[in-house]
Amino acid sequence: MRIAYISAGAGGMLCGSCMHDNTLAAALMREGHDVALVPCYTPIRTDEAPVSIDRVFYGAVNVWLESRYALFRRRWPGLDRLLDHPALLRWVSRRDWSTSPEDLGTMTLSVLRGEHGGQRKELEQLSSWLAGEFRPDVVHLTNSMFLGLAGPLRRATGAPVVCSVQGEDLFLDGMRPEHREEALRLMRRQSEAVEIFVAPCTDHAERMAGLLELPARRMRVVPLGLRAEGHDAPLAPREQPGSARPFTVGYLARMAPEKGFHLLAEAFVILARRAGADRVRLRAAGHMRPYDRGYFERCRAVIEEAGLSESFEYMGEVDRAGKVAFLRSLDVMSVPTVYREPKGLSILEAMANGVPVAQPAHGVFPEVLQDTGGGVLTIPGSGPDLAGALERLMEDPAGRQAMGERGRHAVLSRYTDAAMARATLSVYRAASREGSKDACTS
Repeated sequence: MRIAYISAGAGGMLCGSCMHDNTLAAALMREGHDVALVPCYTPIRTDEAPVSIDRVFYGAVNVWLESRYALFRRRWPGLDRLLDHPALLRWVSRRDWSTSPEDLGTMTLSVLRGEHGGQRKELEQLSSWLAGEFRPDVVHLTNSMFLGLAGPLRRATGAPVVCSVQGEDLFLDGMRPEHREEALRLMRRQSEAVEIFVAPCTDHAERMAGLLELPARRMRVVPLGLRAEGHDAPLAPREQPGSARPFTVGYLARMAPEKGFHLLAEAFVILARRAGADRVRLRAAGHMRPYDRGYFERCRAVIEEAGLSESFEYMGEVDRAGKVAFLRSLDVMSVPTVYREPKGLSILEAMANGVPVAQPAHGVFPEVLQDTGGGVLTIPGSGPDLAGALERLMEDPAGRQAMGERGRHAVLSRYTDAAMARATLSVYRAASREGSKDACTS
C-alpha cells in the first residue's frame, strides 16, 4: 500500500504527535508499505531516526505571510523555495515566535478554508506532488486542523482520506470565541471528505466525535505504540528498602501549564513535609517554550520557598538515550495534566522502563492504567490527592515494584509500534472499502 502521511512539524520542539507520526510511519515501512511522511509547517523533529521526506510543504513562513498579505498568495518560485527551505524553517523554529492558539487563530482559519483560503498555492503544490509523483492509495492527515486539505487531496489523488485527532480540542479551547466557532463550523463541513477518523483513546474519540458532530461509525480507536529499542534493555536492580537514596518522583513532558507541573510541585512540597525533605527528590525533563519560562519560574519558586531547592532538578529537553536514563532514575512518574490528555506517550515510556505512574483520572489515563496495571489514578486538579498517592507508593516499595513490572510487561507486549501499525492498516483498508462504495454510488 502507498500511504501519504501528512504531518505537522512542531518547530524546534520534540513533540509527542511528531514522534508518534514518525514511529508509525517507520513501523508501516517495516511492514513492507511505501510511506511518504510529508512534513508541513516545519521539519519533523523526533528522538528516533527520521523517516520523513526532505521537502516541507505549507512552510510556516509562507503560510503565515499568505494568511495576512495577498501579495504572498501569488507564485514567486524563487522566494517560495527560499522561504520553504528546511534550514530556514529550523532557524525560524528556534526563534521566540508565539504559537499559541489565540495568536494563530487567523492563520488556522485560513488553512481550514482549503482552496478558498490564503494558502491555495500551498495546497496546489501538495496536491500536484501527491497526484503526480507519489500517487497514494490512502492519504492520512495528522490532525483535524488539516481538514481543509481533505476534499482537495481526495479529488486530486482519488485516494480515501483518513484523519487523526490528537488533542486539537485543547488548541480550539485556547482560541478566541469567534475564531473557535468559525473553526468548528469549517471543520464540520470539511469532515465530509474524510472516510474515517482515528483517535488514540476512547475518551478522545467521543470528545472529538461530539465536537465534529460525527456518527460513532466514522471514528476508530488506535492506541499509541512505542518502538521498544532502548526501553527494553534489562533493568538494573532496584534499591532495597532502607537505602539512603531519596525516593525520586519524575516529570517528563513539555513544561507548560496544561501539563500540570504546578500540581506536581504542590504535591511534592506536601510529600516532603510529610516524609522529610532528605527522603525525597523531584526530577523534571522536557521542552520549555520561551513564553512558558515565567510559568516554570513560578513553579520553581513554590519549591524553593519550601526549602527544597537542593531536592529539585530540571534537566531541560533530553534525547532518547538521556530519556531512558532519566526514566530509570525514577521511582514513580507523574504528569498531572489539567486537560483530558488523549495520548500520554511519556506515560507509556515510563512504564516500559518499569516505572509506575500516578495520573489524573481523566483522558487516556484510566483506559491505559486499567489495561496495564502500571499505575494509580488521582483526582484531577488536586495536588493534595496526588501527594497522598505518591506517599502511598513511597511507603510500599514491594507494591511499587510489582506495579512497575506489570506496566512494563503490558507496554512491551501490547503497546508496540508493530501493533499500532497493524491496527492503522486495518483502518486504511476499511477506508479504502468505504471509498470504493462512495465511488460506486456517486
